[in-house]
Amino acid sequence: MRIGIVCPYSFDVPGGVQNHVMDLAEALLGLGHEVSVLAPADEDSALPPYVVSAGRAVPLPYNGSVARIAFGPVSTARVRRWITRGDFDVLHVHEPLTPSLSMLAVLCARGPVVATFHTAMTRSRVLSAAQGALQIVLERITARIAVSALARKVQVEHMDGGAVEIPNGVAVAKFAGVPPLPGWPGECAPGTGGTLGFLGRFTEPRKGFPILRDAFVALAPHRPGLRLLVAGPGDADELYGRFPAALRDRVTFLGLVSEADKARMLRSVHLYVAPNTGGESFGMILTEALAAGTTVVASDLDAFRRVLDGGRAGRLFPTGDAAALGGALSELLDDAGRRAGLTACGDQVVANFDWPVVARRVLEVYAAAIEATDGRVMDQEWAGLG
Repeated sequence: MRIGIVCPYSFDVPGGVQNHVMDLAEALLGLGHEVSVLAPADEDSALPPYVVSAGRAVPLPYNGSVARIAFGPVSTARVRRWITRGDFDVLHVHEPLTPSLSMLAVLCARGPVVATFHTAMTRSRVLSAAQGALQIVLERITARIAVSALARKVQVEHMDGGAVEIPNGVAVAKFAGVPPLPGWPGECAPGTGGTLGFLGRFTEPRKGFPILRDAFVALAPHRPGLRLLVAGPGDADELYGRFPAALRDRVTFLGLVSEADKARMLRSVHLYVAPNTGGESFGMILTEALAAGTTVVASDLDAFRRVLDGGRAGRLFPTGDAAALGGALSELLDDAGRRAGLTACGDQVVANFDWPVVARRVLEVYAAAIEATDGRVMDQEWAGLG
Protein backbone atom coordinates (compact mmCIF):
# COMPACT_ATOMS: atom_id res chain seq x y z
CA MET A 1 0.00 0.00 0.00
CA ARG A 2 1.24 3.53 -0.81
CA ILE A 3 0.67 5.66 2.29
CA GLY A 4 1.13 9.41 2.70
CA ILE A 5 1.33 10.72 6.27
CA VAL A 6 1.17 14.42 7.14
CA CYS A 7 2.53 15.87 10.40
CA PRO A 8 1.39 19.42 11.21
CA TYR A 9 4.25 20.23 13.60
CA SER A 10 7.88 20.92 12.82
CA PHE A 11 10.38 18.08 12.93
CA ASP A 12 12.98 20.60 14.15
CA VAL A 13 11.49 20.47 17.66
CA PRO A 14 10.72 17.16 19.44
CA GLY A 15 7.10 16.50 20.31
CA GLY A 16 4.57 13.77 20.95
CA VAL A 17 2.81 14.03 17.58
CA GLN A 18 6.11 14.11 15.69
CA ASN A 19 7.34 11.00 17.51
CA HIS A 20 4.00 9.29 16.89
CA VAL A 21 4.24 9.99 13.15
CA MET A 22 7.83 8.73 12.89
CA ASP A 23 7.16 5.56 14.85
CA LEU A 24 4.00 4.81 12.86
CA ALA A 25 5.85 5.36 9.58
CA GLU A 26 8.65 3.02 10.64
CA ALA A 27 6.19 0.37 11.81
CA LEU A 28 4.33 0.53 8.49
CA LEU A 29 7.61 0.35 6.57
CA GLY A 30 8.52 -2.68 8.67
CA LEU A 31 5.25 -4.31 7.62
CA GLY A 32 6.20 -3.89 3.95
CA HIS A 33 4.29 -0.75 2.93
CA GLU A 34 5.54 2.32 1.02
CA VAL A 35 5.43 5.40 3.25
CA SER A 36 6.18 9.08 2.73
CA VAL A 37 5.84 11.67 5.50
CA LEU A 38 5.38 15.40 4.87
CA ALA A 39 6.27 17.75 7.73
CA PRO A 40 7.53 21.28 8.37
CA ALA A 41 11.30 21.39 8.77
CA ASP A 42 14.22 23.61 7.87
CA GLU A 43 15.74 22.62 4.56
CA ASP A 44 19.07 21.71 6.18
CA SER A 45 17.49 19.57 8.92
CA ALA A 46 18.66 15.98 9.24
CA LEU A 47 15.52 13.99 8.43
CA PRO A 48 14.77 10.28 8.09
CA PRO A 49 14.79 9.16 4.42
CA TYR A 50 11.01 8.77 4.36
CA VAL A 51 10.37 12.40 5.46
CA VAL A 52 9.86 15.23 2.96
CA SER A 53 10.34 18.79 4.21
CA ALA A 54 7.57 21.30 3.52
CA GLY A 55 9.74 24.22 4.57
CA ARG A 56 10.37 26.22 7.70
CA ALA A 57 7.67 26.46 10.40
CA VAL A 58 6.58 29.42 12.50
CA PRO A 59 5.58 29.31 16.22
CA LEU A 60 1.86 29.42 17.11
CA PRO A 61 0.30 29.28 20.62
CA TYR A 62 -1.86 26.14 20.70
CA ASN A 63 -3.50 24.03 23.45
CA GLY A 64 -1.52 25.63 26.26
CA SER A 65 1.80 25.19 24.49
CA VAL A 66 3.56 26.52 21.38
CA ALA A 67 3.34 24.57 18.13
CA ARG A 68 5.61 25.18 15.14
CA ILE A 69 3.46 25.00 12.00
CA ALA A 70 3.53 25.84 8.28
CA PHE A 71 0.66 27.46 6.41
CA GLY A 72 -0.03 29.72 3.44
CA PRO A 73 0.31 29.70 -0.38
CA VAL A 74 3.86 28.32 -0.50
CA SER A 75 2.99 25.47 1.88
CA THR A 76 -0.18 24.73 -0.10
CA ALA A 77 1.78 24.40 -3.34
CA ARG A 78 4.25 22.02 -1.70
CA VAL A 79 1.44 19.90 -0.27
CA ARG A 80 -0.23 19.63 -3.67
CA ARG A 81 3.04 18.61 -5.38
CA TRP A 82 3.76 15.99 -2.72
CA ILE A 83 0.28 14.48 -3.03
CA THR A 84 0.48 14.40 -6.82
CA ARG A 85 3.90 12.78 -6.88
CA GLY A 86 3.03 10.30 -4.15
CA ASP A 87 -0.11 8.94 -5.85
CA PHE A 88 -1.08 7.52 -2.45
CA ASP A 89 -3.67 4.82 -1.85
CA VAL A 90 -4.57 6.61 1.38
CA LEU A 91 -3.65 9.92 3.00
CA HIS A 92 -3.24 9.96 6.78
CA VAL A 93 -3.24 13.41 8.38
CA HIS A 94 -2.67 14.28 12.03
CA GLU A 95 -4.49 17.09 13.88
CA PRO A 96 -6.29 18.37 10.74
CA LEU A 97 -7.95 21.27 12.59
CA THR A 98 -4.59 22.84 13.36
CA PRO A 99 -3.88 25.54 10.73
CA SER A 100 -0.92 23.71 9.21
CA LEU A 101 0.00 21.11 6.61
CA SER A 102 -2.61 18.55 7.68
CA MET A 103 -5.48 20.95 7.04
CA LEU A 104 -4.01 21.89 3.67
CA ALA A 105 -3.56 18.21 2.77
CA VAL A 106 -7.22 17.46 3.54
CA LEU A 107 -8.32 20.31 1.28
CA CYS A 108 -6.00 19.17 -1.50
CA ALA A 109 -6.71 15.43 -1.24
CA ARG A 110 -8.26 13.45 -4.08
CA GLY A 111 -8.71 10.07 -2.43
CA PRO A 112 -9.48 8.52 0.97
CA VAL A 113 -8.36 10.60 3.96
CA VAL A 114 -7.81 9.20 7.46
CA ALA A 115 -7.37 11.74 10.26
CA THR A 116 -5.90 11.16 13.72
CA PHE A 117 -6.95 13.49 16.54
CA HIS A 118 -4.48 13.64 19.41
CA THR A 119 -5.83 16.40 21.64
CA ALA A 120 -8.88 16.43 23.90
CA MET A 121 -9.85 20.09 24.10
CA THR A 122 -13.46 20.34 25.26
CA ARG A 123 -13.59 24.15 25.13
CA SER A 124 -11.82 25.79 22.24
CA ARG A 125 -12.42 28.56 19.78
CA VAL A 126 -11.10 26.21 17.13
CA LEU A 127 -13.75 23.62 17.94
CA SER A 128 -16.47 26.27 18.07
CA ALA A 129 -15.47 27.37 14.58
CA ALA A 130 -15.54 23.78 13.33
CA GLN A 131 -19.26 24.07 12.71
CA GLY A 132 -18.52 26.95 10.32
CA ALA A 133 -15.26 27.56 8.51
CA LEU A 134 -13.68 24.23 9.51
CA GLN A 135 -16.71 22.09 8.72
CA ILE A 136 -15.48 21.64 5.15
CA VAL A 137 -12.32 20.02 6.53
CA LEU A 138 -14.28 17.54 8.62
CA GLU A 139 -16.57 16.69 5.72
CA ARG A 140 -13.63 15.70 3.52
CA ILE A 141 -12.26 13.20 6.06
CA THR A 142 -13.19 9.62 5.25
CA ALA A 143 -12.33 8.01 8.61
CA ARG A 144 -11.26 9.32 12.00
CA ILE A 145 -8.93 7.92 14.63
CA ALA A 146 -8.74 9.21 18.23
CA VAL A 147 -5.74 8.31 20.37
CA SER A 148 -7.76 8.20 23.58
CA ALA A 149 -11.28 7.97 24.94
CA LEU A 150 -11.16 11.69 25.74
CA ALA A 151 -10.11 12.59 22.21
CA ARG A 152 -12.88 10.36 20.88
CA LYS A 153 -15.40 12.06 23.18
CA VAL A 154 -14.50 15.40 21.61
CA GLN A 155 -15.27 13.96 18.19
CA VAL A 156 -18.69 12.79 19.29
CA GLU A 157 -19.72 15.83 21.32
CA HIS A 158 -18.16 18.69 19.36
CA MET A 159 -17.60 17.50 15.79
CA ASP A 160 -20.76 15.55 14.97
CA GLY A 161 -18.95 12.31 14.31
CA GLY A 162 -17.35 9.31 15.89
CA ALA A 163 -13.82 7.94 15.69
CA VAL A 164 -12.05 4.64 16.08
CA GLU A 165 -10.04 4.69 19.30
CA ILE A 166 -6.48 3.53 18.62
CA PRO A 167 -3.91 4.48 21.26
CA ASN A 168 -0.49 5.95 20.70
CA GLY A 169 2.06 3.24 20.13
CA VAL A 170 5.42 2.74 21.75
CA ALA A 171 8.46 1.05 20.23
CA VAL A 172 8.94 -1.35 23.12
CA ALA A 173 12.18 -2.77 21.73
CA LYS A 174 13.78 0.70 21.77
CA PHE A 175 13.23 1.06 25.51
CA ALA A 176 13.54 -2.46 26.90
CA GLY A 177 17.00 -3.58 27.90
CA VAL A 178 18.98 -0.42 27.08
CA PRO A 179 21.71 0.42 29.61
CA PRO A 180 21.13 3.22 32.15
CA LEU A 181 23.21 6.37 32.12
CA PRO A 182 26.61 6.01 33.86
CA GLY A 183 26.26 6.20 37.63
CA TRP A 184 22.50 5.79 37.67
CA PRO A 185 20.12 4.85 39.26
CA GLY A 186 22.21 4.19 42.37
CA GLU A 187 21.10 2.69 45.66
CA CYS A 188 17.52 2.49 46.86
CA ALA A 189 17.79 1.24 50.41
CA PRO A 190 14.61 1.69 52.48
CA GLY A 191 14.48 5.08 54.17
CA THR A 192 17.64 6.44 52.55
CA GLY A 193 18.00 6.61 48.78
CA GLY A 194 16.18 6.37 45.50
CA THR A 195 16.11 8.17 42.15
CA LEU A 196 13.16 10.03 40.67
CA GLY A 197 12.78 11.04 37.04
CA PHE A 198 10.89 13.76 35.15
CA LEU A 199 10.84 14.45 31.42
CA GLY A 200 9.19 17.49 29.88
CA ARG A 201 9.04 21.29 29.94
CA PHE A 202 9.54 22.08 33.62
CA THR A 203 8.35 25.66 32.96
CA GLU A 204 5.01 24.60 31.48
CA PRO A 205 2.34 24.75 34.22
CA ARG A 206 0.27 21.78 33.05
CA LYS A 207 3.31 19.49 33.25
CA GLY A 208 3.12 19.91 37.03
CA PHE A 209 6.84 20.12 37.81
CA PRO A 210 6.32 22.36 40.91
CA ILE A 211 4.30 19.53 42.46
CA LEU A 212 7.20 17.12 42.04
CA ARG A 213 9.66 19.78 43.26
CA ASP A 214 7.65 20.32 46.44
CA ALA A 215 7.44 16.59 47.10
CA PHE A 216 11.18 16.19 46.50
CA VAL A 217 12.06 19.11 48.77
CA ALA A 218 9.88 17.63 51.55
CA LEU A 219 11.36 14.14 51.23
CA ALA A 220 15.01 14.95 50.64
CA PRO A 221 15.97 15.89 54.26
CA HIS A 222 14.72 12.50 55.42
CA ARG A 223 16.27 10.52 52.54
CA PRO A 224 19.93 11.60 52.20
CA GLY A 225 20.44 9.54 49.04
CA LEU A 226 17.38 10.80 47.19
CA ARG A 227 18.18 12.21 43.73
CA LEU A 228 16.17 13.78 40.90
CA LEU A 229 16.98 13.38 37.20
CA VAL A 230 15.31 15.91 34.86
CA ALA A 231 15.31 15.94 31.06
CA GLY A 232 13.67 18.34 28.64
CA PRO A 233 13.95 21.88 27.28
CA GLY A 234 14.78 24.81 29.53
CA ASP A 235 17.57 26.72 31.21
CA ALA A 236 19.65 24.84 33.77
CA ASP A 237 20.11 27.85 36.06
CA GLU A 238 16.36 28.42 36.09
CA LEU A 239 15.76 24.80 37.06
CA TYR A 240 18.35 24.75 39.85
CA GLY A 241 17.08 28.10 41.11
CA ARG A 242 13.78 26.41 41.97
CA PHE A 243 15.47 24.31 44.67
CA PRO A 244 17.04 25.21 48.00
CA ALA A 245 20.80 25.64 47.67
CA ALA A 246 21.45 22.63 49.92
CA LEU A 247 19.59 20.30 47.55
CA ARG A 248 20.83 21.49 44.18
CA ASP A 249 23.68 18.97 44.00
CA ARG A 250 21.07 16.21 44.24
CA VAL A 251 19.30 17.42 41.10
CA THR A 252 20.73 16.61 37.66
CA PHE A 253 19.49 18.37 34.52
CA LEU A 254 20.15 16.65 31.18
CA GLY A 255 18.46 19.25 28.97
CA LEU A 256 17.02 18.08 25.67
CA VAL A 257 17.84 14.43 25.01
CA SER A 258 17.79 12.24 21.93
CA GLU A 259 15.33 9.39 21.66
CA ALA A 260 18.13 6.95 22.52
CA ASP A 261 19.13 8.94 25.60
CA LYS A 262 15.49 9.30 26.62
CA ALA A 263 15.30 5.52 26.81
CA ARG A 264 18.50 5.43 28.88
CA MET A 265 17.17 8.20 31.12
CA LEU A 266 14.01 6.21 31.82
CA ARG A 267 16.15 3.17 32.66
CA SER A 268 18.17 5.34 35.10
CA VAL A 269 15.48 6.01 37.70
CA HIS A 270 13.63 3.92 40.25
CA LEU A 271 10.41 5.91 39.80
CA TYR A 272 9.27 7.93 36.81
CA VAL A 273 6.98 10.74 37.98
CA ALA A 274 4.24 12.33 35.82
CA PRO A 275 2.73 15.12 37.99
CA ASN A 276 0.73 16.67 35.12
CA THR A 277 -2.28 18.76 36.08
CA GLY A 278 -4.37 18.50 32.88
CA GLY A 279 -4.46 18.88 29.12
CA GLU A 280 -3.37 15.27 28.51
CA SER A 281 -5.39 13.10 26.14
CA PHE A 282 -3.18 10.01 26.42
CA GLY A 283 0.16 9.90 28.24
CA MET A 284 2.85 8.81 25.81
CA ILE A 285 5.67 9.16 28.30
CA LEU A 286 3.90 6.69 30.60
CA THR A 287 3.95 3.94 27.98
CA GLU A 288 7.61 4.70 27.28
CA ALA A 289 8.46 4.41 30.97
CA LEU A 290 6.54 1.14 31.17
CA ALA A 291 8.42 -0.14 28.10
CA ALA A 292 11.68 0.73 29.86
CA GLY A 293 10.61 -1.37 32.83
CA THR A 294 10.41 1.64 35.14
CA THR A 295 7.82 2.01 37.89
CA VAL A 296 5.45 4.91 37.16
CA VAL A 297 3.88 7.35 39.62
CA ALA A 298 1.31 9.61 37.94
CA SER A 299 -1.38 12.13 38.75
CA ASP A 300 -4.89 10.73 38.66
CA LEU A 301 -5.87 12.21 35.30
CA ASP A 302 -8.40 10.21 33.33
CA ALA A 303 -5.94 9.70 30.48
CA PHE A 304 -3.21 8.46 32.82
CA ARG A 305 -5.62 6.23 34.70
CA ARG A 306 -6.57 4.53 31.44
CA VAL A 307 -2.97 3.95 30.40
CA LEU A 308 -2.10 2.55 33.82
CA ASP A 309 -5.14 0.26 33.87
CA GLY A 310 -6.74 2.05 36.81
CA GLY A 311 -3.57 1.91 38.89
CA ARG A 312 -2.76 -1.75 38.27
CA ALA A 313 0.31 -0.86 36.19
CA GLY A 314 1.40 2.26 38.07
CA ARG A 315 0.77 4.25 41.24
CA LEU A 316 -1.76 7.09 40.95
CA PHE A 317 -1.98 10.07 43.31
CA PRO A 318 -4.54 12.92 43.60
CA THR A 319 -3.80 15.50 40.92
CA GLY A 320 -2.01 18.56 42.26
CA ASP A 321 -1.40 17.13 45.75
CA ALA A 322 2.33 17.35 46.51
CA ALA A 323 1.93 15.80 49.96
CA ALA A 324 0.12 12.79 48.51
CA LEU A 325 2.80 12.46 45.84
CA GLY A 326 5.49 12.52 48.52
CA GLY A 327 3.71 9.75 50.39
CA ALA A 328 3.42 7.62 47.25
CA LEU A 329 7.10 8.12 46.42
CA SER A 330 8.26 7.23 49.92
CA GLU A 331 6.03 4.17 50.00
CA LEU A 332 7.33 2.79 46.72
CA LEU A 333 10.99 3.62 47.31
CA ASP A 334 10.79 1.57 50.52
CA ASP A 335 9.01 -1.38 48.92
CA ALA A 336 10.98 -3.11 46.15
CA GLY A 337 8.37 -5.87 45.97
CA ARG A 338 5.59 -3.39 45.26
CA ARG A 339 7.69 -1.75 42.55
CA ALA A 340 8.36 -5.13 40.98
CA GLY A 341 4.65 -5.97 41.02
CA LEU A 342 3.70 -2.74 39.28
CA THR A 343 6.46 -3.25 36.72
CA ALA A 344 5.27 -6.79 35.93
CA CYS A 345 1.74 -5.50 35.32
CA GLY A 346 3.21 -2.69 33.25
CA ASP A 347 4.93 -5.22 30.98
CA GLN A 348 1.57 -6.82 30.25
CA VAL A 349 -0.16 -3.50 29.64
CA VAL A 350 2.49 -2.00 27.38
CA ALA A 351 2.47 -5.04 25.07
CA ASN A 352 -0.88 -3.78 23.75
CA PHE A 353 0.77 -0.47 22.83
CA ASP A 354 3.69 -1.97 20.89
CA TRP A 355 3.85 -0.30 17.47
CA PRO A 356 3.46 -3.42 15.30
CA VAL A 357 0.20 -4.16 17.16
CA VAL A 358 -1.02 -0.56 16.85
CA ALA A 359 0.04 -0.24 13.19
CA ARG A 360 -2.06 -3.26 12.20
CA ARG A 361 -5.10 -1.59 13.74
CA VAL A 362 -4.35 1.59 11.77
CA LEU A 363 -4.09 -0.48 8.58
CA GLU A 364 -7.60 -1.78 9.23
CA VAL A 365 -8.86 1.82 9.24
CA TYR A 366 -6.98 2.52 6.00
CA ALA A 367 -8.64 -0.48 4.36
CA ALA A 368 -12.08 0.65 5.54
CA ALA A 369 -11.47 4.19 4.22
CA ILE A 370 -10.37 2.88 0.83
CA GLU A 371 -13.41 0.63 0.65
CA ALA A 372 -15.70 3.50 1.68
CA THR A 373 -14.49 5.73 -1.15
CA ASP A 374 -14.78 2.84 -3.65
CA GLY A 375 -12.13 4.40 -5.86
CA ARG A 376 -13.98 7.71 -6.18
CA VAL A 377 -11.94 10.90 -6.49
CA MET A 378 -13.05 13.96 -4.54
CA ASP A 379 -13.76 17.21 -6.31
CA GLN A 380 -10.96 19.78 -6.40
CA GLU A 381 -12.96 22.84 -5.41
CA TRP A 382 -10.46 23.64 -2.66
CA ALA A 383 -7.34 22.16 -4.23
CA GLY A 384 -6.49 25.36 -6.07
CA LEU A 385 -5.85 27.28 -2.83
CA GLY A 386 -2.71 29.34 -3.11
